[in-house]
Amino acid sequence: MKNRWILGAVALTVWSSYAAAASDAGTPSVLVTQTALRQGSLPRTIEAYGVVQASAAGSRTVMAETSATVQALYVRDGQEVNAGAPLMQLVPSPQTTAAYVQAQSALRVAQQLATRTQQMFSQHLATAQQLADAQKAESDAQSNLAALKAQGAGGVQVVRAPFRAIVLHVSASQGTIVSAGTPLLDLASPEKAILKVGAVPAQAMLVGNGNAASVRAVGGDQGWPATVVQRGSMVDPATGLVPIEIALPPGRFLPGEAADATITVGQTQGYVVPHAAILVDDHGSTYVVQDDGLKARKVAVSIAGSHQDQDVIRGTELNPAQPLVLSGNYQLDDGMSMRVEPQDKKGAQ
Repeated sequence: MKNRWILGAVALTVWSSYAAAASDAGTPSVLVTQTALRQGSLPRTIEAYGVVQASAAGSRTVMAETSATVQALYVRDGQEVNAGAPLMQLVPSPQTTAAYVQAQSALRVAQQLATRTQQMFSQHLATAQQLADAQKAESDAQSNLAALKAQGAGGVQVVRAPFRAIVLHVSASQGTIVSAGTPLLDLASPEKAILKVGAVPAQAMLVGNGNAASVRAVGGDQGWPATVVQRGSMVDPATGLVPIEIALPPGRFLPGEAADATITVGQTQGYVVPHAAILVDDHGSTYVVQDDGLKARKVAVSIAGSHQDQDVIRGTELNPAQPLVLSGNYQLDDGMSMRVEPQDKKGAQ
């Protein structure tokens, strides 16, 4: 009798353990990590692509000041030169030489006339008006000769770089006769480069002068801080885009280099969450999972903005007092139980 009682007690214990295990198996839980739901903001940005160019303020076209022959070239396209470096050598053309000799002769005649008129005025043989006319003629002849000399008509002239520059283009070749006003070289300051990009009108209207930007060379890994200096007010008919100019940090980009720009045009307010918290259901709608007393609660949300690996979300059912589920959230459905992974264990992994 006693043995039967013992066997019954053992059987009851085994059955109770099995029932408990079965009960646990019927309500599974998911191991998850969580984060607090916090209000905040992310930069609102637009992306644009373009090519590095010389700014108008940092560009210079060197022109011939008088008719001359290009005797020597010291630079080529793409070369960087220091301020004062020789660019090319010019010698006066025959016409310029003749004009210079004539100016010298005219000055000598005007000086002689002014001297003689001064003597006659002292002897009361010339009027004050005649003396003034002679002196003016001498002054005009001096100015004409000085102007020709400044233009290089007096001899060999070496054209030098007005500032540290990159030679964008050499327009004249050795031996060419150029007239006054003919472009010789195009120069650009490497300290004043800009990135010229284009944006669709709807995005361009959000951009303003002074907006911060981050510029990265195509194929490069590092972004550099930059600033919008000008946004166009009309659409370029060739591209259908609105041109935007972005000032670049000195020495980081080369003229002609392609680059991407991320322009910050404002801030997007809402709940800032890691991108891993966002899920998409079978209907293409976005949602997140919150912890409602260790029970999963799916909440429909809209994505108001994104930046790097974070998103700004909005939703009328979001509860800032309930933690947001990160890892393991895709396994959860409404009402499912969850276990929160300890922070120390998470850090140890």
